[in-house]
Amino acid sequence: MAMMNDEAIDVGTGDVFKDLGFADAQERRLRTELAMRLNDLIKERKLTQTAAAEIFGIAQSHVSELRNFKLRRFSSERLLHFITLLDKDVEIIIRPKARDHAAGSVSILVAT
Repeated sequence: MAMMNDEAIDVGTGDVFKDLGFADAQERRLRTELAMRLNDLIKERKLTQTAAAEIFGIAQSHVSELRNFKLRRFSSERLLHFITLLDKDVEIIIRPKARDHAAGSVSILVAT
């Protein structure tokens, strides 16, 4: 016989950082998305952590942190710079806020 659980389940917003109550949720999400793309680029180019570190001008241990999404030491600007060092262009578009958003939002679109 299955036991019934009276605990309520809250539906998330789709942004784990916002759901966890981080004041800088949007910045954390942006850095995570940039790191995901950066890790994809490193993998696509078949770079070792040492080779990536040389390109970025950082220690190999910092590339390891990036690889494991330990992003405390990386600003959005720095991650964007690393992407450009991998021969990618970064384009930032500022447009009016969508009506269905309470506040402005940041999103990343990756062109292939």
